[in-house]
Formats: sequence, structure tokens, C-alpha cells
Amino acid sequence: MNFEKTENGFIRRWGGETLRVEAYGANAFRVRGVMTHDLADTDYALLPPGKSDSQIKIYENRAEITNGKITVVAEESQWWGDSLCKLRFYNQHGVLLLEELNAGGALTLKSRRYKSILGGDFSITASFEAKPNEKFYGMGQYQNGMFDLKGCALELAQRNSQASVPFVLSNLGYGFFWHNPAVGRAVFGKNITEWHAESTKQLDYWITAGDAPSEIVENYAAVTGTVPMAPEYALGFWQCKLRYWNQEQLLETAREYKRRNLPLDVIVCDFFHWRKLGDFRFDEEFFPDPAAMTDELREMGVELMVSVWPQIDFTSEAYREMKSKGYLVHAEKGTEATMFVGGPSAPYDATNPEARKYVWEKVKENYYSHGIKIFWLDEAEPEYFGYDFENYRYQAGTNLQIGNLYPRLYCKGFYDGMTESGQKNVMNLARCAWAGSQRYGVLVWSGDIRSTFGDLKNQICAGLHAGIAGLPWWTTDIGGFTGGNPNDPAFRELLARWFQFGAFCPVMRLHGDREPRTRPL
Repeated sequence: MNFEKTENGFIRRWGGETLRVEAYGANAFRVRGVMTHDLADTDYALLPPGKSDSQIKIYENRAEITNGKITVVAEESQWWGDSLCKLRFYNQHGVLLLEELNAGGALTLKSRRYKSILGGDFSITASFEAKPNEKFYGMGQYQNGMFDLKGCALELAQRNSQASVPFVLSNLGYGFFWHNPAVGRAVFGKNITEWHAESTKQLDYWITAGDAPSEIVENYAAVTGTVPMAPEYALGFWQCKLRYWNQEQLLETAREYKRRNLPLDVIVCDFFHWRKLGDFRFDEEFFPDPAAMTDELREMGVELMVSVWPQIDFTSEAYREMKSKGYLVHAEKGTEATMFVGGPSAPYDATNPEARKYVWEKVKENYYSHGIKIFWLDEAEPEYFGYDFENYRYQAGTNLQIGNLYPRLYCKGFYDGMTESGQKNVMNLARCAWAGSQRYGVLVWSGDIRSTFGDLKNQICAGLHAGIAGLPWWTTDIGGFTGGNPNDPAFRELLARWFQFGAFCPVMRLHGDREPRTRPL
């Protein structure tokens, strides 16, 4: 017998692979597998599941677990001295929901493939049988305009306007979460459904079943987290543009809203209100009295949100100290400058708890102390000028292995600091997210999209998929970010239609880089 019963499931060992299947939350299982080393209790996004009332049966060549509305069956088969083990998942009515890839007879295909990488880790692929009538939804935010993801191949990586959250909802009655922050891909093909991590240590996924999509998404939220209560100012209109270059220009905009009796709840101070990226403070020449600015806005019933970037300019006040303490993302080779906006810069390492604390203390001193309690966490992927994922290393591991965690931990640093300061109902705007980001008060927006009707269409699908993937707080740049001349009748039509869409988004927020520019960046 290769199956060993555990408290909530079983472990199977064969040929160097250790496979563990366990009940994990309501109507759900967690599946982990490793080759030639021990299983790790990683908590990238999954919260402790609590107790499960699972029923476990172990036979000579077969194991079964039932956990509420889902059952998994593991069955061994022999082929020329090798012992294969295939997993099948059923609902409470005995209907097959998902099954691992068949061996294909003499093809000897393997549903769990561990391809070794020099240095000791693996690229790992999990393959499942495809069903022609299956439809897929979720996966976060992609700019492809597809609502049914069947037939799509999706990159599991973060980019400007792309937030990869690897949870998918199937119309067959199950949800599947690839609990792996490695860069990779998901393929929902006609002949195969496949999940791949380019560099990782173990296979790790979670699957749940339910009678309705809402129940499946609730099961997922129970193990990855839910959003806090939304603050009241989130329910109004947010005014934003690229950019207000001084304090008086920003204040006069808010005053004009009030003179015209237009509703305004939040106004945004966008990037380069600082001297250098990484200073984490207002430029005193153009914003001489942030506290007075915040006070005047609050008297008008308006909250001030400020933009914060993770990039640290090589000539900024904080660079040498952060570099000496190992708080910056490290390049494996070549220059460590990953962006050139105002000067060469590199992002701080948000996977390092001490780096997160360091940045928050700067933000607390220079923004939060002035009454600012909502932040625009831009560049949250983080953005690279050239997404060479294999060339960057964080404290928690290489970018290839854990890079998708970055936006979640970037936002966690602010959420932790704000809640420890006594703030409730935290909401911060971020340009990217991963599974579990929602529990840190993240409002995702869809990035630097273009001002076209095609891009507006794409945002409708992107927002629906983001919500299904556990990100209920989501919005866009009304009007699109790039381009758009207010004197162009076609853009005016687009802006009106986008406002209509924005009114039905969780947060209604205007933003954009409009032509012609009145002042250089």
C-alpha cells in the first residue's frame, strides 16, 4: 500500500514523489506534491482552514476523501513496473467535475510533471482532461476582451494593466486555485487544461465545489480573505488627472467642484509631487503646506489621496541607506536599474518585512501625519522596463519563483501600518494584485489603458473576471489613461460612455493623461 492516512486526507509516496491530498475548508481540498524533498506548509495566500468533517477511506490501490460537497478519488494503475496515481474530483451527486490527464496508453503521459532545473528546483506542470462544454471565468484582470476563457492561454505574471490571480470558476460547478506565485501559464485548451510554474519547489493547488457560482466564490473567499468594510468616501466620485503640479492647482480644482455644486469625495495628487522617486514626501517648493491642504479639502468633505511608487531613484534621499540594508530588488546580472522615470531607479523589496516597515515609517512621517489616509500604490507589479522576470531576486526568492506575491505584500505593508495606527476600513488604490490582496483593503484599477472604445470593451470583461477572482473592489481610468483630446468629438463620446460604465463600477474614478499637455512632466 502506497497510501498513508492522515488527519484530513492521505499521503502517497512513489518514485521520489510525495503527494498529499487533504480537506481544506468548506467543500474543498488542497493538493500538494514534491519530488525528492519534503512538503512545505507555504501560506502564500491560503489562510488556516479550520477543522473539516472529512470521511477518508484507504484501500490497497485506491483512496477516497469526501469533504462536504466534493469527493476526491485517487487510483493507482501499473504500467511496465511504474505505478501511476490519478486524481478525480466529484460533486455530492457523483458527477465528475475534474480529472487529471490520462496516461494515453503507450504515450505514458504524466499529469504531474516535475522537470528538474540545475540548482535543485523544478518547473512543474499539472495537466487535466478538457471537456468541450466547459467554460471558465476569473483569473484576475487580463486585457483580452474574452469573457469565456475557454481556448485561452494566460501568462501567470504581473504587468502594467495585467493582474494575474490564478483562481478560475468553471460552469461545471467547481473552482480551482493555483496556489503558486511563480511566473508561469494557464492553458484552457480544447484538448487539455494545464497549469505551469517555470521555477518552483512544489505543486500546490486548491479545489472546491458548490451548487452555485456564489457558493464557490464564497468558499474561495473563506480561505483567501475578504475585503474590509468600504469607507464612506469610496461610494462617491474620485477626481484624478495626470497631474496637479502644485498645491494651489489641486485646491482650486476642488473649489471649482464645490462652486459648481458637483459631488466630489476624493481628489488625487498623482506622481512627481516629490523631488525624487524614493523621497516619500512632498516637494516643499510646490506643496509648501500639506497639512493645510488636507484640512481645507476635508472641510469641503473631500479626502486627499497621494501617489506612492515603490521605485527608489539612485539619487534619492533613501537610496544609499536602503541599498546598504538590502532593501532593494537585486538584479542577477547587468544593471540594477529597472526603470528610468526622472532617473535610474529600482523597486524596494516588498517581500522583506523590514523594507516594508522602513517605507511605511517614511510615509507615516511625511503623509499620514498630515491627515492623509488613502494612498495610490502605483507601479504595484512592480513595473520593469523589460519584464525580464528571470533576472530579479527578492528576499523571499527569485522573481520566477515568487514574483506574483509582490503586489500583495506591497499593499500589506501599508495596510499593516495603517491598521496599527488605529485606522479602520482601509482602502488603497493599487495597480496590481494577487490572491489574498483583497484582505488588505486593495482597490485594483486596470492600469495604463488606452483611450479607445476597444479598451473600454476590454474593461467590462476585465472587471467581471477580477470580481470572480476575489477582487470585488475594482475600477478603471474613466476615459482611459493614454491619449484623448477633450476637443475631439470622438473622445467626448468615449468619455461620456466611459462615465456611464464608471457609474456602475465599485468606485467611480476619473483619470488620464490628456492632450494637449499644459505642462511638461
